[in-house]
Amino acid sequence: MANGKIRIGIIGAGNIGGVHAREFSALTEQCEITAITDAYLPLAQEKASVYGIPNVVESPEALIGLSDVDAVIVGVPNQHHAPLAIRAIEAGKHVLLEKPMAINSEEARRIYDASRKSNVIVMMAHQMRFEAVPMQIKEQVERGELGRIYTAKTGWFRRKGIPGWGTWFTRMDQSGGGPLIDIGVHMLDLALYLMGNPKPVSVYGATYAEFGPNRKGIGTWGKPNWDGIYDVEDLATALIKMEDGSTLSLEVSWAVHMDTDNTPFIHLMGSEGGASYKGSSGKLLTEKFDRPIETPLSKPESDEGERTRLSRHFLECIREGKQPITSALSGYTNNLILDAIYESSRTGNEVKLNWN
Repeated sequence: MANGKIRIGIIGAGNIGGVHAREFSALTEQCEITAITDAYLPLAQEKASVYGIPNVVESPEALIGLSDVDAVIVGVPNQHHAPLAIRAIEAGKHVLLEKPMAINSEEARRIYDASRKSNVIVMMAHQMRFEAVPMQIKEQVERGELGRIYTAKTGWFRRKGIPGWGTWFTRMDQSGGGPLIDIGVHMLDLALYLMGNPKPVSVYGATYAEFGPNRKGIGTWGKPNWDGIYDVEDLATALIKMEDGSTLSLEVSWAVHMDTDNTPFIHLMGSEGGASYKGSSGKLLTEKFDRPIETPLSKPESDEGERTRLSRHFLECIREGKQPITSALSGYTNNLILDAIYESSRTGNEVKLNWN
C-alpha cells in the first residue's frame, strides 16, 4: 500500500470491469486504481482515460506481476477465472472475483485451496448480498425473528433474455452453463446466505434447452454470433437438501413461455415468520393474535448502493485481515451445487455432494 491506500489492478475492461472501475475510483480516500488490462487493449485504454488510471498493461500476467498492485479484480469470461485468480493469489495479491467462481467445482476447488494456503483476501463479487432489502432480511434472520427456516424458494425467470447467442455466454466449455450458472448462481448464493448458510448435502435437478438451439428467446445483452455454438440450458430447476433437514427450491430461465416480470425473488419460510424479497422491495410475514401480519421493506432513498457497499467491504477485509461475507468457501459451495444440478439432470438421479 502507498500512502495508506490500497492499490488496485483491474483485469477485464468490459461491462463489469467498468462497474468496478467506477466504484473503486470513487473511493479515493481508501484506494487507487493503478493499472488495467483487457484482451482488447483499446477498451482498457478507454476505461483508463475515463477513470484516470495511469497504467494500461498488455496482459493479465503482467498486471499481476506489478509491484504497485496490492489487489486484483478479475472481471473476465468464466473460463479464465481459475487460472487468473490462482496466479494472483500465488503472487500475494488480494482478489475480488466475479461470479461464478469458476466454470466447474473442480476449478473452484483449486481457487479455494490456493486461498487457504495464502494470507490474502479472496472475495466473490456477489453484490446481491449487499442490497438494502436482503440486508434488512438478514438482520431479522440473525435476530431469530423467523425462527427455524425450514424451506425456501428462489428464482429468476427471464422470458426472452438469452445473452450473446453463439458467444462464450452460450458455450458450455467457456461459460460452464446457461442461466443456472449466470443468474442462478446469484439466487443460490443469496438464498443460502439468508437461510443462515446451512450445509448442502444433496441435489435433485433438471435442465432444459427448448429455446436456444432453435434461436428463439434472444435477449438484448451482448452481440449474437450466428456462426457460433449454443450448447447450454435455457431453464433449470432444482431441489437442494441441507444437513439440518431444510430445503431450497431453485428455478431460473433465460427464456420461457410464462407470465413473468423478469424479477429475481426469494421466499424464506420459518417457524416463527417468513420473508419475501422481490426486486428492490420485500416483506416480513408473521402471525400475531391469530391474524397475519406483514411489514413492508424497501430501499432507503439515500441508499449508497450495493456495489459501493461491496467495494467498501473488500477494502475493509484487506485492511483488517478478516474473511469477507462472500468468501472463497461460498464461491466453492455454489459451484459444487451447480455441478450437482447438471449431473442430476444428466443422470436423472439425486446427487450427493462430495465435500472431500
